[in-house]
Amino acid sequence: MPRKPSPVPSPSLTLAAALLGFALITLDASVVNVALPSIGSALGGGMSGLQWVVDAYTLAFAALMLSTGAFSDRAGASRAYAIGITVFTLASAACGLAPTLPTLIGARVLQGVAAAVVLPASLALVRQAYGDPARRARAVATWAAGGAVAVALGPVAGGVLTTAWDWRGIFFINLPLGAVALALLVRAPRSERRPAPLDLPGQLTAVVALTALTFAVIEGGRTGLVALVVAVAAGVAFFRVEARQPHPVVPLGLFRDRAVSVAVAAGAACNVAFYGVVFLFSLFFQQVQGRSALYAGLMFLPMTGLIAVTNVLSGKLADRYGPRVPMLAGQGLAAAGLLVLLYVDTATSPALVAALLVPMALGCALTVPPLTAMMLDAVPAERAGLAAGVLNAARQVAGGLGIAVFGALVSGGFEAGMRVSLGIGAALLVVTGGLSFRLAGRAAS
Repeated sequence: MPRKPSPVPSPSLTLAAALLGFALITLDASVVNVALPSIGSALGGGMSGLQWVVDAYTLAFAALMLSTGAFSDRAGASRAYAIGITVFTLASAACGLAPTLPTLIGARVLQGVAAAVVLPASLALVRQAYGDPARRARAVATWAAGGAVAVALGPVAGGVLTTAWDWRGIFFINLPLGAVALALLVRAPRSERRPAPLDLPGQLTAVVALTALTFAVIEGGRTGLVALVVAVAAGVAFFRVEARQPHPVVPLGLFRDRAVSVAVAAGAACNVAFYGVVFLFSLFFQQVQGRSALYAGLMFLPMTGLIAVTNVLSGKLADRYGPRVPMLAGQGLAAAGLLVLLYVDTATSPALVAALLVPMALGCALTVPPLTAMMLDAVPAERAGLAAGVLNAARQVAGGLGIAVFGALVSGGFEAGMRVSLGIGAALLVVTGGLSFRLAGRAAS
């Protein structure tokens, strides 16, 4: 019997598959926040349990992102993408069916592992599908816009699904979307496997250090102190391993360039501010003001709806004036936005709170594109993918740690803890804004 011919590769369908997968894993980083009160009511666990529901995904995603680019090369992008989407979809089903909070947290870890595989594989698929550089650039821009739209839709989608269905709906919705992504992958070109070194000791010590540090912040007490000691020991081991590895997951030499260091610091500060604020005000609208999940999700729409537009504006400003103008304006605006939110209390109108959330989000959206471009310009072309992975991993880790710290602060008294958290976020942005100004000034001279 003659073999059935393979489907003809389609660049547009490949882009659709990659974009859908990227949007799914980006959405899952924020869609859960609005559902946290409902999850807490159903499964218990207190504030620390809710923090782990968010951070289990974020930390697994961020830590393993350091190595999954190499895994994608070794397995082939199309094969790695199929594995990642399949595991992510199955893990989403496990989340939706979870009978207890520990089961949900474990399934969230598995989601994060899969997401770390999907991210580099999806971008590699786009690059392979388009041979013409101009078409490839437009395709990559479309892929990136999909992630920005997913960030914007996350809180709203979480509110709609939790209210219309149940908190489990935010996970079950991934099942048909994952199936569509796999179906579209049939029309993607088959990817060749390429040798790529894996730094397993570095990856392992990074995971242990980040997990232990997050545990120390969330749990506190005597067990937290033990976890902190483990985090320090694993961190020291990580730096020793990376200094000796011929192909480290985080080349420490990258940070000798001040542009790289400043870009990573500024990106981390923006993620602490953005994800920390979404976490805090998801709880504020529902647990403090007594609003529904849908209402809370809609309150985030003004701040998230403008992100994609501001990203485009930031890119145009950077093209015209260089990265200095949008980076400084963005970090200053974000810090000012956090300080304005200090005046929010229980009696503040939700509509006013929604408006006051906008400056912080716009500031972060102005900052991230130029700092990303600045970092990539600072490294050789052959290390651009590695540098992008380090930057994205640092941002995700910072967002997860920010949620851990902010959650610990509000557990002792919500409004007081919220104000301290906002002050910390603003201080970080002021510091990284100062570093950006000094770097830009030196570069200009």
